[in-house]
Amino acid sequence: MPIWQSIASALISDISTGIYRPGDKLPTEAQLASRFGVNRHTVRRALKAMAEEDLVLSRRGSGVFVCQIPTEYPIGRRVRFHQNLEAAGRLPGKEILTLETRKPDPREAEALQLDGETVHVYEGLSLADGQPIAVFRSVFPAKRFPRILESLEQTRSVTRALQAQGVTDYTRAQTALTAKTASATIALHLRLREGAPVLRSVGVNIDSDGIPVEYGKTWFAGDRVTLTIKGD
Repeated sequence: MPIWQSIASALISDISTGIYRPGDKLPTEAQLASRFGVNRHTVRRALKAMAEEDLVLSRRGSGVFVCQIPTEYPIGRRVRFHQNLEAAGRLPGKEILTLETRKPDPREAEALQLDGETVHVYEGLSLADGQPIAVFRSVFPAKRFPRILESLEQTRSVTRALQAQGVTDYTRAQTALTAKTASATIALHLRLREGAPVLRSVGVNIDSDGIPVEYGKTWFAGDRVTLTIKGD
């Protein structure tokens, strides 16, 4: 067996046994060359063969990563992050980046039907099996939900936080999906190279009376999520 095939087989074994999980970064070419006692060209040949089998993905300037299985994520009238990921057999998680109160920008004010009011903003990372799949920003009218940031800090769940503020149910009034490229900040959070493809979702959620309760933007990593449109 050629040496590069032996190296590929060893790395595939490491992936299959969980030493390297989906989304993990592999050691550098220099580190792998030292491990296997070969030159970088041989390592590069092994990694290329693995990439051709969609086992790893090389990102310029970032390294080589174990490919993730795309997460099925339905977009419908009732978008619930935890329920969606659990239904797909993935472990959901969220990481808080920002909790703040500020003035809304014009689009936020229009979407939430505000006039000179402040908003509460929740920014964070959505995780699947511990790996980031999206960056999100949720904006709420501060006057109606004065203590929602406290609930979000405790639960990290929009659904639970709205329930604590008296909103027992909410639905998606509209959703817009647009292909974008990752900015430096989003790329850093999602562990992508700057300019990598992302899919941006912009939506407005309303309560049972049709009043807007949340204006949200989400930037999904293009290779980690399969968005499906549901007609519910």
